[in-house]
Amino acid sequence: MIITVESSLSSAWVDSGYTRRMPEFTLFFDVDDTLYPPSTGIWDLIGDRIDLFIQTRLDMDPSDTAGLRKRLFTSYGTTLRGLVEEFGIDQRDYLAFVHDVPVESILQPDLRLRDSLLQQPEKKIIFTNADKAYASRIIQTLGLVDCFSQMIDIVDIWPSCKPQPEAYRKALALAGGLQPNCVILFDDTPANLVTASTLGFQTVLVGEKPLAAGIQTRISRIHDFPSVLPDGNH
Repeated sequence: MIITVESSLSSAWVDSGYTRRMPEFTLFFDVDDTLYPPSTGIWDLIGDRIDLFIQTRLDMDPSDTAGLRKRLFTSYGTTLRGLVEEFGIDQRDYLAFVHDVPVESILQPDLRLRDSLLQQPEKKIIFTNADKAYASRIIQTLGLVDCFSQMIDIVDIWPSCKPQPEAYRKALALAGGLQPNCVILFDDTPANLVTASTLGFQTVLVGEKPLAAGIQTRISRIHDFPSVLPDGNH
């Protein structure tokens, strides 16, 4: 089921009084809890690995870990950036450790999503706060390897990250100097979409998290993404 908020889509989606397909649009897709549902529990496993990393690398009591993670995430956008800034943690060490989760035994090929992605003419790009090694494992396990033309990861946009505005500006530049009003971002995190919206992106919330001001529309699952593309006839 598709849930759409009461707000008009950008005028960039409308031509001469009717909607039409505009292949010049580029689609940005987040990875975790966007290309697959949160019910898989993958993000919970990553969260456990983040806690373990903090406890072992910082010699921190488990009871203090949650508070530190929340503060770093709130202050810096990702726990990683906060750990690098405040504790000098090695970025690659962190990424390898926290993403060491068995995605291959949890996910399976998603042929329906693959078909939908391949049927749409728009350029499709991964835009994630994870790293390429981990995101590539997700993409491969889902059977979506040839569905995306590019992957922009946390290393590419470092030291920025979603939802910091500079992360989106870097992503636009890396994607070939795109204009934000010609990009549609699919993401499960409202804060990421709010920033994108203020920069001029079209924004689509994937999942059931609370909507925030500025997000144009929402879909319950990623399989419904064609229904919110410019022509709206899918």
